[in-house]
Amino acid sequence: MAQLIRAASLSGYLDCMSALGIDPGALLREQALDRQTIAIADRPIPAQAAVRLLERSAAVAGCPTLGLRMAEGRLLANLGSASLLIVHQPTLRHALAALGEFRSRINSTLVLTLSEEAGDAILREDLALAAPEPARQSIELALGVMVRLCRAVLGESWAPRLVCLTAPAPAAADLAVYRRLLCPQMQFDAEFNALVIAAADLDRPGVLADAGMAQHARELLDAVGKGAARSIREQVEGLIFLHLPAGRATIQSCAAVLGLTVRTLQRRLEEEGAAFTTLLERARKQLATQYLANPRLRITDVAAMLGYGSIGAFSRWHAATFGETASKLRKSGKDWSG
Repeated sequence: MAQLIRAASLSGYLDCMSALGIDPGALLREQALDRQTIAIADRPIPAQAAVRLLERSAAVAGCPTLGLRMAEGRLLANLGSASLLIVHQPTLRHALAALGEFRSRINSTLVLTLSEEAGDAILREDLALAAPEPARQSIELALGVMVRLCRAVLGESWAPRLVCLTAPAPAAADLAVYRRLLCPQMQFDAEFNALVIAAADLDRPGVLADAGMAQHARELLDAVGKGAARSIREQVEGLIFLHLPAGRATIQSCAAVLGLTVRTLQRRLEEEGAAFTTLLERARKQLATQYLANPRLRITDVAAMLGYGSIGAFSRWHAATFGETASKLRKSGKDWSG
């Protein structure tokens, strides 16, 4: 079954393509989409089609900052019915929790992971796609939207300390766009895609905090179907993305973090139609696609970032998964998405 997301994930696409002087009709048709379909915010569309559309459009338009430009015009309302609840939360921490609670209504393919250490908070974003896809534009769009969400909660003067991207650094002219729309301090060729913010910002009062409005928003959401807490599958996806580089993305470590036995975790995943090995393989394939698309990352680095202790083990996995070794596929210049 195809993964579906809201057409609102493509909000701003038509305006950006028009500004670039590109008629996107043919690009939309390539992905079995059209202007009318993506104009209806809550209409479900295939996630893979949306990701591919942005990658192809950026290439055709010669605009590597397409995702960021789309993010620039986003309103919190584009998040859908949960936006009112999010913006009126007492702190950014509460707003992020509300975002996670209603993830399935906003974009179920996005995995947001929050960790804190040494005075910093790392807001990492990954895509949990059923099949691997080059997804630089979608990731950068998501990070741009996250910056706008944080500013909606903490005020327009707020900025992250650093933005990390796994992609290589762009040309100087495009770098100015990254610094303007994301953060003056950028780190490319990073191990993950994330905003690094001051940990204290998580508990700063929101500028629009209003307990009454937040309660009203929740009642409205309840009236159309209560938003469930993050499912076990969603929690496990986040833990896998977080723990892969350290080689700790095992069912045992995930079960320990969640306070469950391995058997209980397996059973609860089965109840949601998922399996740990499937989620792990999906994450590895997506991250391999993402990392290997960056020519500045050595294959040995990619192997380590995917939790492999040796280049040999990674090479065997890659050949079995993609049909040839990572070095041969990279030299061929072929699309990793298959």
